[in-house]
Amino acid sequence: MTISSDTRFWDRAARKYAKGAIADQAGYERTLGRTLALLNAGDRVLELGCGTGTTALRLAGKVHDYLATDVSAEMIAIARERYGAEPIPSLSFRVATAEAIATDPARFNAVLGFNYLHLIRDLPGTLRHVHHLLPTGGLFISKTPCVGEMKPLIRLALLPAMRAIGKAPHAGVFRVSELAEQISAAGFDILATENHASKGDDNRPYIVARKR
Repeated sequence: MTISSDTRFWDRAARKYAKGAIADQAGYERTLGRTLALLNAGDRVLELGCGTGTTALRLAGKVHDYLATDVSAEMIAIARERYGAEPIPSLSFRVATAEAIATDPARFNAVLGFNYLHLIRDLPGTLRHVHHLLPTGGLFISKTPCVGEMKPLIRLALLPAMRAIGKAPHAGVFRVSELAEQISAAGFDILATENHASKGDDNRPYIVARKR
Protein backbone atom coordinates (compact mmCIF):
# COMPACT_ATOMS: atom_id res chain seq x y z
CA MET A 1 0.00 0.00 0.00
CA THR A 2 1.03 3.59 -0.61
CA ILE A 3 0.03 6.98 0.80
CA SER A 4 -2.55 7.22 -1.98
CA SER A 5 -4.02 3.84 -1.07
CA ASP A 6 -4.09 4.86 2.59
CA THR A 7 -6.06 7.95 1.61
CA ARG A 8 -8.50 5.87 -0.43
CA PHE A 9 -8.95 3.54 2.53
CA TRP A 10 -9.95 6.40 4.82
CA ASP A 11 -12.18 7.93 2.16
CA ARG A 12 -14.06 4.63 1.88
CA ALA A 13 -14.21 4.16 5.65
CA ALA A 14 -15.22 7.73 6.54
CA ARG A 15 -19.01 7.33 6.82
CA LYS A 16 -18.77 4.13 8.84
CA TYR A 17 -16.02 5.66 10.98
CA ALA A 18 -18.24 8.68 11.71
CA LYS A 19 -20.99 6.42 13.06
CA GLY A 20 -18.69 4.51 15.40
CA ALA A 21 -18.77 5.07 19.16
CA ILE A 22 -15.70 6.10 21.14
CA ALA A 23 -14.47 2.92 22.81
CA ASP A 24 -13.37 4.58 26.06
CA GLN A 25 -15.42 7.73 26.53
CA ALA A 26 -14.07 8.42 30.02
CA GLY A 27 -10.48 8.11 28.79
CA TYR A 28 -11.28 10.40 25.87
CA GLU A 29 -12.76 13.00 28.21
CA ARG A 30 -9.63 12.86 30.32
CA THR A 31 -7.53 13.49 27.22
CA LEU A 32 -9.68 16.48 26.25
CA GLY A 33 -9.51 17.95 29.74
CA ARG A 34 -5.74 17.52 29.97
CA THR A 35 -5.27 19.11 26.55
CA LEU A 36 -7.49 22.08 27.37
CA ALA A 37 -5.43 22.68 30.51
CA LEU A 38 -2.31 22.99 28.32
CA LEU A 39 -3.84 25.44 25.83
CA ASN A 40 -4.37 29.18 26.24
CA ALA A 41 -7.15 31.40 24.91
CA GLY A 42 -4.77 33.21 22.56
CA ASP A 43 -3.22 30.07 21.05
CA ARG A 44 -3.15 29.12 17.39
CA VAL A 45 -3.56 25.33 17.21
CA LEU A 46 -3.01 22.81 14.43
CA GLU A 47 -4.56 19.36 14.63
CA LEU A 48 -3.15 16.67 12.33
CA GLY A 49 -5.28 13.66 11.43
CA CYS A 50 -8.49 15.26 12.71
CA GLY A 51 -10.75 12.61 11.14
CA THR A 52 -14.39 13.69 11.22
CA GLY A 53 -13.70 16.63 13.52
CA THR A 54 -14.97 15.31 16.86
CA THR A 55 -12.01 16.57 18.88
CA ALA A 56 -11.69 19.83 16.93
CA LEU A 57 -15.32 20.71 17.65
CA ARG A 58 -14.70 20.13 21.37
CA LEU A 59 -11.48 22.14 21.63
CA ALA A 60 -11.62 24.93 19.05
CA GLY A 61 -13.92 27.26 20.97
CA LYS A 62 -11.33 27.59 23.73
CA VAL A 63 -8.49 29.01 21.58
CA HIS A 64 -7.94 31.92 19.18
CA ASP A 65 -7.50 29.86 16.01
CA TYR A 66 -7.79 26.13 15.32
CA LEU A 67 -6.89 24.52 11.99
CA ALA A 68 -7.95 20.85 11.75
CA THR A 69 -6.45 18.78 8.92
CA ASP A 70 -6.67 15.29 7.49
CA VAL A 71 -5.47 13.54 4.31
CA SER A 72 -8.97 12.18 3.65
CA ALA A 73 -11.29 14.50 1.75
CA GLU A 74 -14.27 12.41 2.87
CA MET A 75 -13.32 12.77 6.53
CA ILE A 76 -13.01 16.53 6.11
CA ALA A 77 -16.35 16.65 4.27
CA ILE A 78 -18.05 15.03 7.27
CA ALA A 79 -16.21 17.35 9.65
CA ARG A 80 -17.51 20.36 7.68
CA GLU A 81 -21.04 18.96 7.81
CA ARG A 82 -20.75 18.75 11.58
CA TYR A 83 -19.29 22.25 11.67
CA GLY A 84 -22.29 23.54 9.72
CA ALA A 85 -24.56 22.26 12.47
CA GLU A 86 -22.29 23.65 15.20
CA PRO A 87 -20.28 26.59 13.76
CA ILE A 88 -17.26 27.83 15.72
CA PRO A 89 -15.66 31.02 14.32
CA SER A 90 -12.14 30.04 15.35
CA LEU A 91 -12.28 26.64 13.60
CA SER A 92 -11.42 25.74 10.01
CA PHE A 93 -10.86 22.41 8.25
CA ARG A 94 -8.43 21.59 5.45
CA VAL A 95 -7.39 18.52 3.47
CA ALA A 96 -3.64 18.58 4.07
CA THR A 97 -0.59 16.77 5.43
CA ALA A 98 1.96 18.02 7.94
CA GLU A 99 4.39 18.43 5.05
CA ALA A 100 1.99 20.67 3.13
CA ILE A 101 1.20 22.81 6.17
CA ALA A 102 4.91 23.20 6.92
CA THR A 103 5.36 25.17 3.69
CA ASP A 104 2.90 27.84 4.88
CA PRO A 105 4.17 30.97 6.60
CA ALA A 106 1.77 30.37 9.50
CA ARG A 107 3.08 29.18 12.82
CA PHE A 108 1.25 27.56 15.72
CA ASN A 109 1.58 27.57 19.49
CA ALA A 110 0.55 23.93 19.68
CA VAL A 111 0.28 20.98 17.30
CA LEU A 112 -2.00 18.07 18.18
CA GLY A 113 -1.94 14.54 16.80
CA PHE A 114 -4.42 12.08 18.32
CA ASN A 115 -4.50 8.49 17.02
CA TYR A 116 -2.30 9.74 14.20
CA LEU A 117 1.44 9.05 14.42
CA HIS A 118 1.12 5.29 13.92
CA LEU A 119 -0.72 5.88 10.62
CA ILE A 120 1.96 7.93 8.87
CA ARG A 121 4.66 6.34 6.74
CA ASP A 122 7.53 8.74 7.50
CA LEU A 123 7.47 9.32 11.25
CA PRO A 124 10.85 11.12 11.50
CA GLY A 125 9.93 13.38 8.57
CA THR A 126 6.54 14.27 10.01
CA LEU A 127 8.05 15.04 13.40
CA ARG A 128 10.55 17.36 11.70
CA HIS A 129 7.67 19.19 9.99
CA VAL A 130 5.87 19.53 13.32
CA HIS A 131 9.05 20.92 14.86
CA HIS A 132 9.31 23.47 12.02
CA LEU A 133 5.74 24.68 12.61
CA LEU A 134 6.30 25.51 16.27
CA PRO A 135 8.25 28.31 17.97
CA THR A 136 10.77 27.44 20.65
CA GLY A 137 8.70 26.37 23.63
CA GLY A 138 5.72 25.39 21.49
CA LEU A 139 3.90 22.18 22.41
CA PHE A 140 3.39 18.97 20.48
CA ILE A 141 0.64 16.92 22.12
CA SER A 142 -0.08 13.40 20.93
CA LYS A 143 -1.90 10.22 21.89
CA THR A 144 -0.71 7.32 19.79
CA PRO A 145 -1.43 3.58 19.63
CA CYS A 146 1.94 1.86 19.90
CA VAL A 147 1.48 -1.25 17.78
CA GLY A 148 4.77 -2.65 19.04
CA GLU A 149 3.17 -3.09 22.48
CA MET A 150 0.26 -5.17 21.11
CA LYS A 151 0.06 -8.95 21.39
CA PRO A 152 2.22 -10.73 18.77
CA LEU A 153 -0.80 -12.39 17.16
CA ILE A 154 -2.34 -8.99 16.39
CA ARG A 155 0.92 -7.28 15.47
CA LEU A 156 2.52 -10.03 13.37
CA ALA A 157 -0.45 -11.83 11.84
CA LEU A 158 -3.82 -10.11 12.04
CA LEU A 159 -2.82 -6.57 11.06
CA PRO A 160 -0.65 -7.61 8.07
CA ALA A 161 -3.41 -9.92 6.82
CA MET A 162 -6.02 -7.17 7.08
CA ARG A 163 -3.77 -4.71 5.25
CA ALA A 164 -3.15 -7.25 2.50
CA ILE A 165 -6.88 -7.44 1.71
CA GLY A 166 -7.53 -3.72 2.11
CA LYS A 167 -9.30 -3.99 5.47
CA ALA A 168 -6.74 -1.93 7.39
CA PRO A 169 -4.47 1.03 6.60
CA HIS A 170 -0.72 1.24 7.09
CA ALA A 171 0.28 1.06 10.76
CA GLY A 172 3.79 1.80 11.94
CA VAL A 173 5.15 -0.67 14.50
CA PHE A 174 6.94 0.91 17.44
CA ARG A 175 6.98 0.68 21.21
CA VAL A 176 6.39 3.54 23.65
CA SER A 177 10.12 3.90 24.30
CA GLU A 178 10.86 3.99 20.56
CA LEU A 179 8.22 6.66 19.96
CA ALA A 180 9.71 8.76 22.76
CA GLU A 181 13.16 8.43 21.20
CA GLN A 182 11.82 9.59 17.82
CA ILE A 183 10.10 12.62 19.36
CA SER A 184 13.25 13.55 21.29
CA ALA A 185 15.44 13.11 18.20
CA ALA A 186 13.19 15.54 16.30
CA GLY A 187 14.10 18.32 18.73
CA PHE A 188 11.56 18.02 21.55
CA ASP A 189 11.81 17.63 25.31
CA ILE A 190 9.16 15.26 26.64
CA LEU A 191 7.37 16.86 29.57
CA ALA A 192 4.88 14.10 30.36
CA THR A 193 3.89 10.59 29.30
CA GLU A 194 0.49 9.54 30.63
CA ASN A 195 -2.06 6.73 30.37
CA HIS A 196 -5.60 8.08 30.09
CA ALA A 197 -7.40 4.73 29.82
CA SER A 198 -10.31 4.21 32.20
CA LYS A 199 -10.66 0.48 31.55
CA GLY A 200 -8.52 -2.43 30.38
CA ASP A 201 -5.06 -2.30 28.91
CA ASP A 202 -4.10 0.68 26.77
CA ASN A 203 -1.07 1.07 24.54
CA ARG A 204 -1.81 4.70 23.61
CA PRO A 205 0.49 6.99 25.58
CA TYR A 206 -0.52 10.63 25.86
CA ILE A 207 2.71 12.56 25.37
CA VAL A 208 3.33 16.25 25.94
CA ALA A 209 6.53 17.50 24.28
CA ARG A 210 8.06 20.97 24.07
CA LYS A 211 10.19 22.25 21.20
CA ARG A 212 13.77 22.90 22.22
